[in-house]
Amino acid sequence: MKPSLPKGTRDFGPQQMLRRNYLFGILRGAFERYGFQPLETPAMENLSTLTGKYGEEGDKLLFKILNNGDYLAKADREALQALDSRKLTSSISKRGLRYDLTVPFARYVVMHRHELAFPFKRYQIQAVWRADRPQRGRYQEFYQCDADVVGSGSLMYEAELAGLYDYVFAQIGLPVQIRINNRKLLYGLAEACGITDRFTEMTVAIDKLDKIGPEGVQKEMEARGISAEAAARVLSSIAPAEHSGTQAQLARWKQLLSKSETGLKGLAELEEVFGYTARTRMSNELVFDPTLARGLSYYTGCIFEVNAIDANMGSLGGGGRYDDLTGLFGLKDVSGVGISFGAERIYDLMEEKGLFPENLPGQLQLLLIALDEDSHKHAFKMLQDLRGSGLACDLYPEPVKLKKQMKYANALKVPKVLIIGSEEIKTGLYVLKDMSSGEQQKCSIENLMELSSKKQG
Repeated sequence: MKPSLPKGTRDFGPQQMLRRNYLFGILRGAFERYGFQPLETPAMENLSTLTGKYGEEGDKLLFKILNNGDYLAKADREALQALDSRKLTSSISKRGLRYDLTVPFARYVVMHRHELAFPFKRYQIQAVWRADRPQRGRYQEFYQCDADVVGSGSLMYEAELAGLYDYVFAQIGLPVQIRINNRKLLYGLAEACGITDRFTEMTVAIDKLDKIGPEGVQKEMEARGISAEAAARVLSSIAPAEHSGTQAQLARWKQLLSKSETGLKGLAELEEVFGYTARTRMSNELVFDPTLARGLSYYTGCIFEVNAIDANMGSLGGGGRYDDLTGLFGLKDVSGVGISFGAERIYDLMEEKGLFPENLPGQLQLLLIALDEDSHKHAFKMLQDLRGSGLACDLYPEPVKLKKQMKYANALKVPKVLIIGSEEIKTGLYVLKDMSSGEQQKCSIENLMELSSKKQG
């Protein structure tokens, strides 16, 4: 059998894992700096937990898990004969792989509400699965890195999350634009166009604007039961005004939504968020973008999306306010807001732009090379002492030819090797070689241990 991988999935070798761990380390450090606590949830959830939370498009992308044992024994025979996959699914599958981390988080909050102190801030770095068409920057198995706050409606948290995006991308060295909109504003637009009964259809279509363009969105809305006239009005309203800044854009929308209480509330929320962020210094720009819709149906307030400025890549993150998500699980009136970092796309861009440091945390720092049997045994003892001092080091398993051991060191991309022979053991001074420059120097084990302590300090 020829080994293969399911489409949309990848293996990660040691060098890739060191880089991924470096990225996750930056994210973890940022989350904890902002006061978020770690959390993990299972890879699979009950389908009843997942379905109906992501809209029609999202439900189609859920990976379902067949029931244990003879899953056809209790299958709906009528649905099976009719080849009705939707009706059949409920009888042969009770579980699915999680689509995102937000819905499982809401489920967790409801189940553990008596143990939590609200507002509760959590971060989560785990894999999710979507039956999407694989392409550049899009996979069927990928990691999400989420930060959410539940139990407060304060718009301070929207500003804080915008700041968290800014902080992380500044740390990485990747210039981005942080876009913000409000779902209430979009509902106000639906009111102004007389299509509140097609609000979800409108937002799902708008969410595809960057992929299919205005003409494609027009056709999509018409196909979803929105009149050509109303669709055209929606598109003309969200079209960006030439040479207008955020405040001018907000003023224009205030006039457009003057008769919509919901729409004006959304604008007021955006103004409050911008009021908070005006009191901070940001490395990246936060901009109001009325074309931002976020197709997921659980968003109710401010929504975010992040895009790289100088790269042709999809969004690097997104999120927003959800006022009723826990209500789906029986816990009413618990507002939440959260964002997600698209780790796979961020990783791909960092690799493409050479943003990973040469010496990564967790990388092997030193390889010990012995020239004979006695030296090898001596080196084994040294290995324990050096590891005890905190140095990530290893020993070639046999005292074979020097050329073979050096070739192994090069393959591992080890920055330095320590050469140990009978003469070095006598003097207590070993040959430390820099594998990049080729420079060699004499070094005692005490020097190496001091070096390790300085690095850790």
